[in-house]
Amino acid sequence: MQPAAHGATLADLLTVADEKPYYELLDGELSQKSAPLFSHGRVQPRLAGRIIAHFGDDAADDEPGGWWIGTEVHVELAPDIVVPDVVGWRIDRVPEPPTGFPVKIRPDWICEVVSPSSPSRDTVRKLRIYHRAGVPHYWIADPDQQTLTVFRWQPEGYLVVLSAEPPEQVRPEPFDAVEYSVGALLGVGK
Repeated sequence: MQPAAHGATLADLLTVADEKPYYELLDGELSQKSAPLFSHGRVQPRLAGRIIAHFGDDAADDEPGGWWIGTEVHVELAPDIVVPDVVGWRIDRVPEPPTGFPVKIRPDWICEVVSPSSPSRDTVRKLRIYHRAGVPHYWIADPDQQTLTVFRWQPEGYLVVLSAEPPEQVRPEPFDAVEYSVGALLGVGK
């Protein structure tokens, strides 16, 4: 039985939950995430790895730490269920690792890697969903344009607080305790 495409529910999402690429529930529509291209698949683990190395729950004692970081986690931002490329929760707000399917705790940070087959999903549609849900920090990493855009939640809409490209060195919030090479975050340099 095929799940409903429009007017979809969590039950519809559960019928396709084990499929790859993943499905999301966006504005009542069951929406399949695009299969990642090599550039997308290269950015996601590199960016996550760099953030985890400094801020992850098992970061070294001399690192800031303090975050649960994951990739491709189903997160409920009622009524939507999203699958961000990289997602994080502050440990001081969420003391135990987020669990469940979907995770029902609002993240403190989300990063989406723009897919060339559906760029407006990340730059318009999901940006609106994340703002509506009150996600404090949203990043858009675009490997094709070689840009990193960092947003901070404001009541009237996300505020762009950083827009950068290689070879810039940046301190992107909420991880501004560490300086990063934009190229390294985007998988195009060290």
